[in-house]
This record gives sequence, structure tokens and C-alpha cells, in this order.
Amino acid sequence: MALYLKTNYLLSNTKLSLLLSLLLLAIFILPSQSNHAHGLTQTKLTVYFQNRPSGPKATAVAIAGIPGQSWGFGNFGTAFSTDASMTEGLDKSSAQIGRGQGIMVTTAKDGSSLTLLLSIVFTNKEYNGSTLQLQGADHQFENPREVAVVGGTGKFRFARGYATFEAFRVGKSHVVSRCNVTVEHYC
Repeated sequence: MALYLKTNYLLSNTKLSLLLSLLLLAIFILPSQSNHAHGLTQTKLTVYFQNRPSGPKATAVAIAGIPGQSWGFGNFGTAFSTDASMTEGLDKSSAQIGRGQGIMVTTAKDGSSLTLLLSIVFTNKEYNGSTLQLQGADHQFENPREVAVVGGTGKFRFARGYATFEAFRVGKSHVVSRCNVTVEHYC
């Protein structure tokens, strides 16, 4: 009698384990299939950031740095906040399609590289409300330079890819950077 109970107990644990395994499989696999039902899409965009590094309408400002040292893009430890207009063309009067908002920190001792955390926030009709999240080492004296696209929202959910930046026009109070973005995402 004791052996019979022990066997039933073991059998029910095996069934319970199998049932739990199937339940976990359903929880993790089925929702991911329905989220990606429309398939993977590749999107390529070219946008222009209208940066003002100084003056009363500055779009990138130093917010922290090493005490006693000047706070500049070439100075290790300096952190910046940015909110630059993003246009569809090179000219600053081109249609605005969004904003580039984020944080940059000069992380290379020699000042050659920034760590970039940037949200591309779209306001144009086609992608309004969608974002792309960029992150990476921005070797600021290289042209072009490349960072990773690590995510997105709205029409760019599950985005992954890369973005290149190239200083296109450089002036004392106005810098235009071309940004080419290639991302794969689900629609």
C-alpha cells in the first residue's frame, strides 16, 4: 500500500512538472509570436541635427564637471545635456521632424570620446510620438562616427541597429550634423 502511494505521488509530481513547463512555455513564447506578427522591417533615415554649442540659444550645455577645471567637450569628466532640433534637410529652416534629447559625458582621459545617451524624439506626421534610443562611444574627432541603436518606441518598437554622425557644417555658434540611421524593428 505504501509503495502504491509513493508511486502515485511521484507520478503526480511528474505530471505537475510537465504542466508547469508547458504553462511557462506558453507564457514566454506565445506572446512574443503575436507581438511580431507583422514581421521584421528595415528602415533607413537621414536627419540633420541643428546644434548650437554656445550662445543664448545653446542646445548643448555643460551640467557637471571636475571642480577647478574648465567644462568643455574636450575635457574629461564633463557632462552635457542636449536638446537639438532635428530637421529633414541641411538648412536650419528645413522642416523640423523631431528633437535629439540626451546626455553626453566626456569619458576619454584625452577628451577624444564621449559616452552618448540620446533619444531621437519624432514629431513629424509619419513617426510622431515614436523614439529611437542611441547609445555608445562617440569618438567626437572622427568623421563619421558610429553608435548603436539599442531600442525604440511607437513605430520603432524592438529597434536595433546603428547610427552614424558626421559633422557637416561647423561654425562657432552653429554645427550641423548629419545622422544616418539604419534600424530593424517590428511594425
